Amino acid sequence: MKQPLSLTWDLDSIFPGGSASAEFEHFLKQLETDIGVLDQQVAATASPANIESTKQVDDVIALLQSCSGRLVQASEFAGCLGAQNQQDKGAVRLSSKVAGLRAGFEGVSSKFDDVLRQTSDEVWQEWMARPEIAPLKFVLSESRDLAREKMSPELESFALTLAVDGYHGWSEHYETIVGSIQIPYEDEEGTRMLSAGQAFNKLDDPDPKVREAMFHKWEEAWGSAADYCADTLNHLAGFRLNLYKGRGWEDVVKEPLAINRMSRASLDTMWDVITKAKPALVSYLSRKAKLLGLESLAWVDVEAPVGKSSGKIPYDTAAKDIVAQFRNFSPKLADFAERAFDSNWIEVEDRPGKRPGGFCVSFPESKESRIFMTYSGTPSNVSTLAHELGHAYHSYLLEDLPVFNQNYAMNVAETASTFAEVIVADAQVKAAASNEEKIALLEAKIQNSVAFFMNIHARFLFETRFYEKRKQGLVNAEELSALMVEAQKEAFCGVLSEYHPHFWASKLHFYITDVPFYNFPYTVGYMFSTGLYRIALQEGTSFADKYDSLLRDTGIMTLEELVQRHLGVDLTQPDFWQGAADLIIADINEFLKLTEHSA
Repeated sequence: MKQPLSLTWDLDSIFPGGSASAEFEHFLKQLETDIGVLDQQVAATASPANIESTKQVDDVIALLQSCSGRLVQASEFAGCLGAQNQQDKGAVRLSSKVAGLRAGFEGVSSKFDDVLRQTSDEVWQEWMARPEIAPLKFVLSESRDLAREKMSPELESFALTLAVDGYHGWSEHYETIVGSIQIPYEDEEGTRMLSAGQAFNKLDDPDPKVREAMFHKWEEAWGSAADYCADTLNHLAGFRLNLYKGRGWEDVVKEPLAINRMSRASLDTMWDVITKAKPALVSYLSRKAKLLGLESLAWVDVEAPVGKSSGKIPYDTAAKDIVAQFRNFSPKLADFAERAFDSNWIEVEDRPGKRPGGFCVSFPESKESRIFMTYSGTPSNVSTLAHELGHAYHSYLLEDLPVFNQNYAMNVAETASTFAEVIVADAQVKAAASNEEKIALLEAKIQNSVAFFMNIHARFLFETRFYEKRKQGLVNAEELSALMVEAQKEAFCGVLSEYHPHFWASKLHFYITDVPFYNFPYTVGYMFSTGLYRIALQEGTSFADKYDSLLRDTGIMTLEELVQRHLGVDLTQPDFWQGAADLIIADINEFLKLTEHSA
């Protein structure tokens, strides 16, 4: 791996010239033309009446896949431009352009889904058995079944068109709000204004005074923007609820479950196992409070490091350690991570103007990924880096498959990423040179459990209750904050002394329109990856190939089918979830034992 590593990513290898790229403009123009051609083809396509006429639809499917892949390429590029510089007006224009193309494409796709819907079962079975189309059977059948539950193609297309300046427009408006957030920060160099992304990193500062001061400023800043955020969230929810009403859907979790290709039974079983495991986390949080010299933890203390800080972790050091730990599990994963670092796929520079948070995007046309975050040298940053590399590896394993089969659900996407985190965290704990170091590393590892069992659960409870309340009318900022605190208290079992009322305003995930309920899939992925890691510990190095095979099938199976086929497990039963929880509880018990005489 080359040294030193670049702190900024290379987007020019995707499309040179940033938001002024002539090549990207040409790419969009060609995509727009092809979507128009696709629209004409779909309009002229009738549902096949026999097996011979199905062959005429093959060309339509091929162009659908081509446009779909290029649309992802365009969307992710525009998104990267906006994330690296929230003041880039050209990126805003391009995102709007891509959103329009997406709406057009989705409208055409909806019409094509109606072709699938109207195909008789007899012809369908023969069609899906044809060797040329058989690899796409799962995805096409999924689209056909969903089309039968939606409005007419004309109404679905009209709704998608309205969504550009309505539904998705409100999401983009939230990005404008985030870009305007400026938070003062004082240090030895004086006072300077931090962007939301920079200020967020200060909430993890090892100095409790810095954390507390920043938390109150963070709350104040989002409180001042709360009315704007409330308007945005209400209109997003209102659009979604009215769309569901038109489709005859009453359960607001119906769509996210379908998107995540999992059943309500599996989700409920997982939450039940987690709820029963929470007393162990309460014991951990109570012990942590004592270790920090507090009667109880406030929200801002939950992720505070225990013990003395070992100082900032240089980016190059973090990269080297991650690759080494990946190699212990899978040389293939390690080689891929090295490629990502050496090819400048990763944006980590700590500078003003970047959006907060971290993400990974993949470019199906270029067969490359890009990772975005703001790295400030914390253990949490190292975890985020490993997490996003897991996402990139997942996409890499699928890049030679048909475009339709590369579209895996968010919950299994979070499996690959959180599995990568577990590899890094567990290796660090095992390599600890002292009990003090082991305590610190275990504590950082357990923090993930708190995040996925409690923080994410609070988000799920909040969003579920908000949507029920939104059915009755607009929910104002004060009511939203009350709902948030209520959910946090329940999810954290009342163990905290102070909560985060404006979390609903500050968290981007509530405003993402591509995936509704952008919360529970994280916990599913965490529990799933932990369960997989438990099996990996039992099976040893041979598990790496099984893991790769499982990931390659994530785009063509439901979660239940995936786990049954590769692991022989029934996710509607508690056994697999309980096995994951037991591994987590074992870490907590070890932490409690090591810190018994320190509190």
